[in-house]
Amino acid sequence: MDTEGLRPADLRRWRQHLANERAEAGVYRHLAQRRTGEERDILLTLADAERRHEQHWLNLLGDHVGKPRRADLRTRMLSFLARHFGSLFVLALAQRAEARSAYDTDVDATPTMAADERIHLEVVRALATRGRNQLSGSFRAAVFGANDGLVSNLALVLGISATGVTNHTVLATGLAGLLAGALSMGAGEYVSVNSQRELLEASTPSPEAGAALPQLDVNANELALVYRARGMSAEEATGHAATVLNNLAKSGAHTQLARPDADRHEAVGTGLRAAISSFTFFATGALIPVLPYLFGLQGTIAVVVAASLVGVALLATGVIVGLLSGGPPLRRGLRQLMIGYGAAAVTYLLGLLFGTG
Repeated sequence: MDTEGLRPADLRRWRQHLANERAEAGVYRHLAQRRTGEERDILLTLADAERRHEQHWLNLLGDHVGKPRRADLRTRMLSFLARHFGSLFVLALAQRAEARSAYDTDVDATPTMAADERIHLEVVRALATRGRNQLSGSFRAAVFGANDGLVSNLALVLGISATGVTNHTVLATGLAGLLAGALSMGAGEYVSVNSQRELLEASTPSPEAGAALPQLDVNANELALVYRARGMSAEEATGHAATVLNNLAKSGAHTQLARPDADRHEAVGTGLRAAISSFTFFATGALIPVLPYLFGLQGTIAVVVAASLVGVALLATGVIVGLLSGGPPLRRGLRQLMIGYGAAAVTYLLGLLFGTG
């Protein structure tokens, strides 16, 4: 392409797009090296697609490619993490990167490239969802545990401290709150997760029911009742049941009425794992507001240090949740910070109100 007369700003923009595409292709290749089977093939195909986009910018630049540029900071960070970790965290960051594509508004990007990026977003979202499902049960327990520990024990410690009791009393109260809360959270998560799994198992179609299909009366076709009970209309259920029985007659093989929904069970997690995560992270979070008192700080200084430490931890957990969920990390962090500080402020004011003077 003849690039004579082009504005320097256009050349810089094209070169930056070129650098970013090369780096993004590298991200997918690095992630593929840490996976096998279908996921590896999908990631390598994404890398090939980024190379097609790279070629578009090369064609536009022609002889004006210039020296290789560095990708933008976010893409370089993503590339570094992909080379060294290759975890769900990196996939979640890649999902956010695909969502920020500028090709929808760039006049020099083709509509096909913009469509590619939207599809890439969904592909990466699906891959990240697999990882989220695998850890969501324990992850949920860990996040809730850490935040409950941070917020509840900060509120407890500040409320007791505001009453004017001794440093020893505040410390003892904080440690008691840590242990009681951690045990309660662990037990609660164990019961909650096991109960949820039992409900899911009770709602999952029996895999043995498919063995009864060959013996069904085709004319009565009670199989249609199963599909009507699942929400189909009478006409839809009859047609679907006829299709199932017809396929069965042709193949002669047994079939399941429905594939057990393994993903839902996987997403819930196990009771023991959730309990351990909840106990551990609650205790860790609850320890943070107690630390100033463990090191002998008292009065206003201890209150300020405890609140500051908990604030940093709340921001960090909020950012991590935002990144892994594909949401805005700073907004999630600030939301958790405001909720935590709001609860602590209420109990602190109540402590001042009912203080010993």
